Amino acid sequence: MTESPTTPHVLRAVNLVKRYVESGNTIEVLRDVSLHVAAGERVAIVGASGSGKSTLLHLLGLLDTPTSGHVEVDGQRADTLGERARSRLRNQRLGFVYQFHHLLPEFSAEDNVAMPLIVRREKRTVAREHAREMLAQVGLEHRMHHHPGQLSGGERQRVALARALVTRPGCVLADEPTGNLDRYTAESMFELLLKVNEQLGTALAIVTHDPALAALAHRRLYIDKGRLADTDTTC
Repeated sequence: MTESPTTPHVLRAVNLVKRYVESGNTIEVLRDVSLHVAAGERVAIVGASGSGKSTLLHLLGLLDTPTSGHVEVDGQRADTLGERARSRLRNQRLGFVYQFHHLLPEFSAEDNVAMPLIVRREKRTVAREHAREMLAQVGLEHRMHHHPGQLSGGERQRVALARALVTRPGCVLADEPTGNLDRYTAESMFELLLKVNEQLGTALAIVTHDPALAALAHRRLYIDKGRLADTDTTC
């Protein structure tokens, strides 16, 4: 993907540092990391275990705050917002998919997908209508009334992706989204992520150990010992 000077950034990190103190020792997990994700772009974040990939994703998703530096979502600096406004920005503009689906077992697929809109105080009838539309996008309209325990692993992950997309976010952040799937199911998830990116125009920032999934990205960002070490471009 060739980015023009006018391509808007849906997500931007500037000089992120993250430190923890454990047993009196300071551990620096991220060191001066800067990156951006353009509208409609696919970015893979790869690196060894413990390199800081998931920590970076949590900061980008406004689920944690950096020790220094800042994150911008659609040009809005998160560090200038109060907790309620930051949560609203996260809910409206970002979606999340994890290695484990984190679906609520007592709710149907339809209600799990509708939940972010219900949290936003949308009418339940409207939230469920949007949930049905998104389940159709991921090929699960025939499973919308099933509970997570009645779905396969791949189906549960598709429901999780539909839930991430139901708010029509500018960017979906995915943390090892195929890490708990067999190869055949993972490949169908790859195809679905590509479809979402190409048809809905949703940007993707994906943390992965899977070279096949990383190869689908427009850019790969390499994290090494908390530093953004290298980048390359595939298209």
